[in-house]
Amino acid sequence: MLSFLWARVAPALSTVASRPGAHLAAACALSGAVAAIIFSAAYADGMAVGGCTGTGGSVSCVVRWGEAGDPYIRKVPEPTDELERKRAVERDKKWEQRCRPTIVQDHYGVPRYRYGAAGCEFGIIE
Repeated sequence: MLSFLWARVAPALSTVASRPGAHLAAACALSGAVAAIIFSAAYADGMAVGGCTGTGGSVSCVVRWGEAGDPYIRKVPEPTDELERKRAVERDKKWEQRCRPTIVQDHYGVPRYRYGAAGCEFGIIE
């Protein structure tokens, strides 16, 4: 909530931030912090993505740390014994018989899966 107190403080803050070297110093400090995180050897098992941007007297820096790889790919554990393998193969055959997946290009030329039954895109077998 904006109050009268902030109406008096905001002009004072803008004069401090408008000093010529303040923006450059802030950008350099934030860029250094981003570089230190990205190039740190302690994070060798993952990936850091970040950067800084600034216009009109403001600078903003962001760094995101996460596991290396595609975050949209889900890894499904493999069956551990022969009985589970047989069940998985049977389940896949049953799904393929019901859903009859085909790849069709949409009007943008992007290949898309099309299924012969409702719910197949979610793995529903019956």
